[in-house]
Amino acid sequence: MWSAGCGRAAGPVLLGLLLALLVPVSGASKAGAGPVTCGSVLKLFNTQHRVRLHSHDIKYGSGSGQQSVTGVEASDDANSYWRIRGGSEGGCPRGSPVRCGQAVRLTHVLTGKNLHTHHFPSPLSNNQEVSAFGEGGEGDDLDLWTVRCSGQHWEREAAVRFQHVGTSVFLSVTGEQYGNPIRGQYEVHGMPSANTHNTWKAMEGIFIKPSVDPSAGHDEL
Repeated sequence: MWSAGCGRAAGPVLLGLLLALLVPVSGASKAGAGPVTCGSVLKLFNTQHRVRLHSHDIKYGSGSGQQSVTGVEASDDANSYWRIRGGSEGGCPRGSPVRCGQAVRLTHVLTGKNLHTHHFPSPLSNNQEVSAFGEGGEGDDLDLWTVRCSGQHWEREAAVRFQHVGTSVFLSVTGEQYGNPIRGQYEVHGMPSANTHNTWKAMEGIFIKPSVDPSAGHDEL
């Protein structure tokens, strides 16, 4: 059985804050060419199954019992926004381009939980369960994902993979769909190999303008 969390009352307030955040301001830009930067808020689109990475205040009824993570076809769902953050304090300064090979946290904007995986089987495919974990953006070491891409930085128009630091699986979708209470949403899980099911692109969102020239060499942050 699936279960809803107790934080649902905060949803309208958080949604209002999100909408305010998404009003273009100085120092931010809409989707287009250029690097993905730390602090940006965006949606992630699975290029094979054409769904966006999504979470909501509904917990898995098996496995870890943590907040579920799914894929949705809708492009206008506010529960599909994620903030790009560093793996540690100061590890991803606001506006710095995300490097290929850099470990990041993906924090779900409306619930404050981080994209997470661990050694539990996923409900439908029996791959590795992916959940949302933590409070206020703080979880544990299993919230870290390495951005796998070619070149120096994660470019907005490029397809990338996310490989989990702790267990080495890739963030994936293979087409399995849930029934009630989240009918039609797709299972998101971890797979041990890189393949067509685990490529993602940055989509709708607000991208913080780079604070450094992404074409210039610089020291590791």
